[in-house]
Amino acid sequence: MNWPRAMLTDSGGFQMVSLLHLADITEKGVTFQSPVDGKPMLLTPEESIQIQNRIGADIIMALDDVIKTTITGPRVEEATYRTLRWIDRCIAAHKRPHDQNLFGIVQGGLDPVLRDICVKGMVERNLPGYAIGGLSGGEDKNSFWRVVAQCTAALPEDKPRYVMGVGYPLDIVVCSALGADMYDCVYPTRTARFGTALVPEGVLKLKNRDMADDTRPIDPTCPCMVCKNYTRAYIHCLVTKDAMGSQLLSYHNLYHMMQLSRDLHSSIVEERFPKFVCDFLRRMFPKGNVPEWVCDAMEVAGIDISSCCSPPSSCQENDSKYVSE
Repeated sequence: MNWPRAMLTDSGGFQMVSLLHLADITEKGVTFQSPVDGKPMLLTPEESIQIQNRIGADIIMALDDVIKTTITGPRVEEATYRTLRWIDRCIAAHKRPHDQNLFGIVQGGLDPVLRDICVKGMVERNLPGYAIGGLSGGEDKNSFWRVVAQCTAALPEDKPRYVMGVGYPLDIVVCSALGADMYDCVYPTRTARFGTALVPEGVLKLKNRDMADDTRPIDPTCPCMVCKNYTRAYIHCLVTKDAMGSQLLSYHNLYHMMQLSRDLHSSIVEERFPKFVCDFLRRMFPKGNVPEWVCDAMEVAGIDISSCCSPPSSCQENDSKYVSE
């Protein structure tokens, strides 16, 4: 790939959810039905680690038993304890511990007791870093942030804490306030393929008719190559008929997320993170209608955002501008 920077590979566990209709999960591993020829393929914790050892990424993920967060009942407990058993198999199979950092993944659904059991079990293994898995799968935002807060509070402060599958800018800012360090998501490029750009105010839908005559850049404050050279009207013409439209929007969206990450990181290092959060929320919610779950999360994080809300200290349950794709 000739990629000169850090690299992370996943274990294949997420496919237990995304390809559930093709998978059979047992203690041995997960058997997938090949979408090509229909033949069964077994992925074990050992095989997952062996593949990742060969690839050679800086961070590799343990194979965990992934379930949708909306699932309840005994399956959640089964997945939690199996994830703990599988981490030991992953550790034993890991042949490059001095070159690659194996992260464990905390499961437990929305059950705080099971989450606590899994967190404690992972921390006892003294791994280089830890991930919070099983979120962004359809759960409500109130449940989402509470699981993140519970896990980050119990995980070591001196090791990376990685919330898997999170990519909305608002979610990243909230989770960072709660103590998370790392994220991954297809959102910036996936939403670009639907003709949507990320901007400080939320999202800009380039397929809308009112974009046809708009000669402004996507984001006048963005210095990326796309915003410097192309208008909304031009990209509007492309997104409905040419792959170049998706490519230009993907470039801009990735730049936007990288800039957000840089700004967020520098605000923490320079000890001005609370101001960063307030400025971010004012741009995204200029009317002060910050969602109630964000207000609750910020209260737990110890960040005063009352100046961002209208009327002061009053948050709204929903906001029409911030729409999930």
